[in-house]
Amino acid sequence: MINRRHILTSAATSAALASLPMAALAQGRKDGVVLAMTLEPPGLDPTAGAASAIAEIVHYNVFETLTKINPDGTVSPLLAESWEVSPDLKTYTFKLRKGVKFQNGEPFNAKSVKFSFERAGADKSTNKDKRTFSGMESVAAIDDYTVVILNKSLDPDFLFLMGQATAIIVEPKSADTNATKPVGTGPYQLASWNKGSSVTLAKWDRYRSAASVRMKKVTFRFISDPAAQVAALLAGDVDAFPRVTPRSVAQFKANPKFQVVVSGSRAKTILAINNKKKPLDDVRVRRAIAAAIDRKAVIEGGADGYGVPIGSHYAPGALGYVDTTGINPFNIEKAKALLAEAGVKTPLELSLKLPPPPYARQGGEVIAAQLAKIGIVAKIENVEWAQWLSGTYANKNYDLTIISHVEPFDLGNFAKPGYYWGYESPQFTALFEKIQNAPRAADRAKLLGDAQRMLANDAVHGFLYQPQWITVANKNLKGLWKDMPVFVNDVSALSWS
Repeated sequence: MINRRHILTSAATSAALASLPMAALAQGRKDGVVLAMTLEPPGLDPTAGAASAIAEIVHYNVFETLTKINPDGTVSPLLAESWEVSPDLKTYTFKLRKGVKFQNGEPFNAKSVKFSFERAGADKSTNKDKRTFSGMESVAAIDDYTVVILNKSLDPDFLFLMGQATAIIVEPKSADTNATKPVGTGPYQLASWNKGSSVTLAKWDRYRSAASVRMKKVTFRFISDPAAQVAALLAGDVDAFPRVTPRSVAQFKANPKFQVVVSGSRAKTILAINNKKKPLDDVRVRRAIAAAIDRKAVIEGGADGYGVPIGSHYAPGALGYVDTTGINPFNIEKAKALLAEAGVKTPLELSLKLPPPPYARQGGEVIAAQLAKIGIVAKIENVEWAQWLSGTYANKNYDLTIISHVEPFDLGNFAKPGYYWGYESPQFTALFEKIQNAPRAADRAKLLGDAQRMLANDAVHGFLYQPQWITVANKNLKGLWKDMPVFVNDVSALSWS
């Protein structure tokens, strides 16, 4: 399969080069831009679904948040002009920006902030960060432009979380239809959505800083096939492809018409294991799976070398990171012995559900071959993104799957009851509560190290690597993010030189 993709990519590249006009690559679109994405979102409301593809289109473009996360991971004001934090780090007083309107003409004010956060934390909320909002003791609208949030416990990352897509401020009258008719305070409005093909945003002329927004029209095309991704870029049909297949990098680096941006991330690519399924509920079986995986081979085969091995659900560079790759190292004989100790008779058949991104499909082939060496038959099932979200994520219908978790601060998922991987540990939940309530960075760092070691020893997953994301773009396109602490395409910052 991998060799076949090489052939497909080469064929598509040759065809594209043969037909490439001299003036291609979007030189004429000075007030518009075409971006491409691997996955199409299931909707356009980031408070209603877990898919990061939602935020890739609407975050900071259609919807805005109190704070804004910058490419370097720092936080700056957005809908909040300023804020004060109480000495115990539990109370936040936000001063809101005045004169802001929603795209349906309604005013943005403290009442809309209160509505948004109470809705996100309500019992029926489907917000993937519901825990953050249900952890708010109160959200008080002191006046039209002052909001006071009292948290039940301190959260050192609270201001960062208030800049994530799940913390968007929604307009109460339109909130229930945001999935198909998004209404925000941002610089762009939804112009059209051609299901299976593209989403187009149009500049909102009544945006408070409309004069600084260069692009009048932004189109997001959905291209999942790696060969088609390369061909679309070479033909000039696409101006930029954030998180494109890394297999294309060499040819674009050698082409003066393009720029290649290699971005750091806080993402974690994992072989997720359904801890509720037998015999995967036995830690010895999960450790055997982990020991059967050669992470370096997976990085080469699945990510074309763009990744750093990890041994737990935490990325190098984050506060308190410890190297846990030595806890479940690659060791075929140990893996076989662990299966025998657990009483597992081989061959053991397990499902391996693979969503469309190349890192999953290519990495799945490598891992299936590695597991076969210890008697585990990983039956690969390629599924579309909507199938993965409904079957794997929502209904937990899987044994193994490969996925990148891109949120920087998502250790709390391991303390979340009913999460899709079925890990329920009172010890970890208690440890996570200590992390959340540790005011000193040094104390949090130590506890975060303990959490990483616990997850590694419990072999919750086959922890694979921290990916590096590749963006290929027309050389004249300016304003692309260098690093990606969160998955967004901040198109209001783009311009042509």
